[in-house]
Amino acid sequence: MTQTPDPVLKRTPLHAAHLRAGARMVPFGGWEMPVQYAGLKAEHDAVRTGAGMFDVSHMGEFRVTGPGALAFLQHVTTNDVSKLRPGRAGYNWLPGVAGGLVDDIYIYMAAPETYLMVVNAGNIAKDWAHLQAQVGGYDVTLTDESGTTALIAVQGPKAAETLQPFTDTDLGAKKKNAYFAAKLFDFDVHLARTGYTGEDGFEVFVDASEAETLWDKLLAVGIVPAGLGARDTLRLEAGFPLYGHEFGDDIHPLSSHYGWVVKDKAHLGREHLQQPAAHRLIGLRLERVPVREGYPVKVDGQVVGRVTSGTTSPTLGHPIALALVDADAANAETYAVEVRGKDHPATRMAVPFYVSGK
Repeated sequence: MTQTPDPVLKRTPLHAAHLRAGARMVPFGGWEMPVQYAGLKAEHDAVRTGAGMFDVSHMGEFRVTGPGALAFLQHVTTNDVSKLRPGRAGYNWLPGVAGGLVDDIYIYMAAPETYLMVVNAGNIAKDWAHLQAQVGGYDVTLTDESGTTALIAVQGPKAAETLQPFTDTDLGAKKKNAYFAAKLFDFDVHLARTGYTGEDGFEVFVDASEAETLWDKLLAVGIVPAGLGARDTLRLEAGFPLYGHEFGDDIHPLSSHYGWVVKDKAHLGREHLQQPAAHRLIGLRLERVPVREGYPVKVDGQVVGRVTSGTTSPTLGHPIALALVDADAANAETYAVEVRGKDHPATRMAVPFYVSGK
């Protein structure tokens, strides 16, 4: 029997830095990524109370330019890109031709007729093919900058004050979703007041060739490196959906609590989003037993859905989960989650599970 070789994992420009820091590396979406350094809880707590940083260089970056850039983006997304102004960013969706989502994305307006789209790492090739298939008829140029761009997310309530001495820009004057050029440790970067943790922070776009030196400088001023493990517990506490779990090609995106992303405009796949969602995404709390993706969710002994993401919340101290359930079961008083053949009680919990500063 011939054994199929493991696919070669891609590495970010910060791979050597992660190894020096003793990170435990794991496969993730075709990449070799750090899952943790000192430990998940310590990294999670650093972001909740101070400042931590993540290597998110595996994400994809597409430049969209030209006189038809806005019209093209309005066609392929659900949110209203015309509301963006230079120096502003917004969350958005790429709806599928036949329903579901191709991806959930962020769009940054750099200048008139110039936008940057950041897409999920595992979807880079799929998203690029999808956009290329839709570009005909628009006066627009698409450029894949994923291989030359590194991205570091500095997150936490002390992110701004920690970065401020090392930049030429007044970070306190920048509102959420700001996107701007700056100097950081004498590097030319772009900063975005965005993130995926439920905390304040800045995502740092830097040339891939300079990323490792910049990472080391951020380490030297006390910013704690954090891995995929903490990134997942932080985003789940904040109630942020993750593509491949809460979103996908075969999941109606309006099952989620993100209906605000769909604006009343003409766009690709609109007719599918106008169909009612047969399921709802809900939050669950358990007392002791953590649950994982795929575990059955029950009401009165009957399976009504499945867990899409679950963990033990380091901040709250008990298990939490997002679950996709039948729409008519979304308001039940009590639920159970089946774990290894045994049902464990669960109660509905408002999402987000945790709000920073409250």
